[in-house]
Amino acid sequence: MAADATAPLKFTGSKFLVQRLVLATLTGKAVRISHIRAASHRSPGLAPHEVSILRLLESLTNGSQIEFSYTGTTVLYKPGLITGSAAGHGASGGVIRHELPADCTRGASYFIIPVCLLAPFSKAQVNVLFTGPGVITSATETGDVSVDTVRTAILPLFKSFGIELNIELRILKRSNPGRDGKGGGGEVQLVFGHQVRLPKTIHLLHAGRVKRIRGVAYSTGVAGANNARLIEAARGVLNELVPDVYIYSDVSSAPFVPTQDKTNPRAKRKTGLGFGLSLVAETTTNTLYSADTASPPSGGETPEDLGKKCAYQLLEAIETGGCISHVSAFPMLSLMAMGSEDVGRITVGKEVLGSEPVIQLARDLRMFGMSGWGMREEEDGDEDGVVVSVVGRGVGNVGRKIA
Repeated sequence: MAADATAPLKFTGSKFLVQRLVLATLTGKAVRISHIRAASHRSPGLAPHEVSILRLLESLTNGSQIEFSYTGTTVLYKPGLITGSAAGHGASGGVIRHELPADCTRGASYFIIPVCLLAPFSKAQVNVLFTGPGVITSATETGDVSVDTVRTAILPLFKSFGIELNIELRILKRSNPGRDGKGGGGEVQLVFGHQVRLPKTIHLLHAGRVKRIRGVAYSTGVAGANNARLIEAARGVLNELVPDVYIYSDVSSAPFVPTQDKTNPRAKRKTGLGFGLSLVAETTTNTLYSADTASPPSGGETPEDLGKKCAYQLLEAIETGGCISHVSAFPMLSLMAMGSEDVGRITVGKEVLGSEPVIQLARDLRMFGMSGWGMREEEDGDEDGVVVSVVGRGVGNVGRKIA
């Protein structure tokens, strides 16, 4: 019986791999994930970005054990204590330098959002520098949001849980996806210095009305006039609906990465050229909706088209209703499940609640010992919103004994 109690939870497939690794680290339960791209003849097993995030988790924890099968199609992860950037546990000078490989196809937010979810439960502050030829700060075609959206639309949500001090996300070098959507050469630093024993119980029931829209238009290694065209196109759509619209313009040079030329080891080339736009709408109750667009690596899209596309995406996000969006559902609902043993309530749009990631999150939380969700229609009869009740399990920060 004791062996069964400590047996790893079993999952299959590469989908939601990061979600399961994060929940395993938070709850301290081992997981075995098998059949990872087992049917693929060209690239079976873990992808480079998945191996990279496993190494990142190993750096942030003390005592974690990671075992791969010979083909890489099965991984066993036994999490340790979340130590953050404590000296002697993978950090040098209080900073963990995590280098992303050149063949990485995922944006930096793919790595940053899981770290943000683990950081409040760390023993010490978290200070991670994402560097290397694979860092992409913009939105990607693989579905990752830009680092700007993480900074303006996800990190502020932690304030609802009583987590708001010493949190900073710095974009040191910007980069769009490089050739074939791989790599970028950017640089991002996350400083998360607010650790808590347990997140506060939240009650977010009313989304409110949109009062302002903010955004960032960025150009990397291309003419800064692209930003003006992005902003003008987006404002042409949004100004008719919201008077308070301000979009910041950021122009930066393209980063250099090694060419991997054996005849000239010091040779470097520019990469990550492109432009993009990140928009965030804030309501009277501090609900945040976001949208992201970026120029594809193959080109072919004008700034005007991207600006309008981003504006319409933002309007669609607002139309879904609720107090959380697709982007913030994973961290918000997970923090509610980890909180104190009380009932938290949040209104979720039906489109968000019925999406595959949220449904799978509910199933995975049950697998890791969390309680099921209660649901009821909104009292004011809004057809697009459902009140989700989540009972916290008190799975907090074992490294901190005080709140």
